[in-house]
Amino acid sequence: MKPRILTNYLNPFVDRKEPMSRATVLLVDDEIPFVETVNRRLSKRGINIVTAFSGEEALDRLDNNPGIKVVVLDVKMPGMSGLETLAEIKRRHPLVEVIILTGHTTIESAIRGMRLGAFDYLTKPCELEELANKIRLAVRKGGHNDEEHSSLARR
Repeated sequence: MKPRILTNYLNPFVDRKEPMSRATVLLVDDEIPFVETVNRRLSKRGINIVTAFSGEEALDRLDNNPGIKVVVLDVKMPGMSGLETLAEIKRRHPLVEVIILTGHTTIESAIRGMRLGAFDYLTKPCELEELANKIRLAVRKGGHNDEEHSSLARR
């Protein structure tokens, strides 16, 4: 009997059974140092990250990268707000899951975000492991959506 290689089990984002190894996450925030830090730390966990610094740029990235399965989105940004961006993401890409991650939280924005279709709503500062777990759950949900979408397309 061959010994099992445990590498994939140590990093849940690389596990072949998980859709995470194929998924790309779009990180959207106007705070460049925050984006760079989170990008670096999530990349070390095996998560493929694409970044954007505005709502408009996020929509452009989504339109040109069909591999993006999850968006981590700030609420308060200049120009197009995070909630406006969320509404447009759900209109253009309804199967993409959106996690709101913001330092400017209000009950109203949380409720509005969830009504617009956000997968979850987290506040900064957030433990990186908590964010990684939410991303994993969102990718799993999105994977089920892809399967449902594919089966509907075959009918």
